[in-house]
Amino acid sequence: MELKNIQERLREAIKQSGIPQKDIATALGVSQQTVSKYMRENVFPALDTFAKLCKVLDADPAYILGLVN
Repeated sequence: MELKNIQERLREAIKQSGIPQKDIATALGVSQQTVSKYMRENVFPALDTFAKLCKVLDADPAYILGLVN
């Protein structure tokens, strides 16, 4: 799977969570602008942040990474 597809799945998970970006940012210890970049730009979180993000969103990291459909 290409990085752009992984980023699309990540953006989808953030949107579908219904959790405000401010709350996601607080839980991750990053700025709200950083979370916005995950959704709108070709920015992907560091692996430790990605793991936390999946937990906050209750998202399957294997799905986001394209390891399962």
